[in-house]
Amino acid sequence: MEALRSRLAELGRWLLPARCLLCGAAGHDDLDLCRDCAAELPRNRSCCARCALPLAMPAALCGRCQRRAPPWDAAWAPFRYGWPLDRLESRFKFGRDLAAGRSLAALWLRESCPVPLPDLILPVPLHRGRLRQRGHNQALELARPLSRGLGVPLRQDLLQRPRDTRAQSELDAVARRRNVRGAFALRQGVVLPAHVAIVDDVMTTGSTLAECARVLRRAGVGRVDAWALARAPAPRG
Repeated sequence: MEALRSRLAELGRWLLPARCLLCGAAGHDDLDLCRDCAAELPRNRSCCARCALPLAMPAALCGRCQRRAPPWDAAWAPFRYGWPLDRLESRFKFGRDLAAGRSLAALWLRESCPVPLPDLILPVPLHRGRLRQRGHNQALELARPLSRGLGVPLRQDLLQRPRDTRAQSELDAVARRRNVRGAFALRQGVVLPAHVAIVDDVMTTGSTLAECARVLRRAGVGRVDAWALARAPAPRG
């Protein structure tokens, strides 16, 4: 089956050569991005190891984490949320452009992965109403190729979102924390492994991932990691 999928994908690339989603030039290296646009995506290689906040110099703990550590153990966010990644991510998340999501996930897999790997990957869930409206869960669409590429099991049915919430993008940091408080739950009877990673598309204040991490901590998970495609920089002022 895997060989058949590979052959079909190769045939598709021959019939419809990849074009860059940003500039329209020829795609490169099996991506819907050209070499130049892919290289322009802002990498997050100098950051806080605990929360992935972009920093001038890498650090085990940024000032914020020293004052109040997040409820997860480590974070992995290989990109910074900025041009042109923000355009691709917006098209993927709100425009149902799954080709953009596939390219972003492929690029994520090409970045250095954390060690040790988790025993299980859980995507941040959407409320069923938001899922119907959007048509896909962007966290799940990113988590699937990560699971296959890293060889880590994925479960999309364990972490649930029984309470609908406002869009986090509309809120400030304090309101974001209040908005997601109590929004997540685990399916009853779930037994989780010792090390779990939660996957989301963008980490801004970390409120959503933090609330998910608290649910897992209460369930007895020993180590929780927070993974996101991109990390937003600290707000100015």
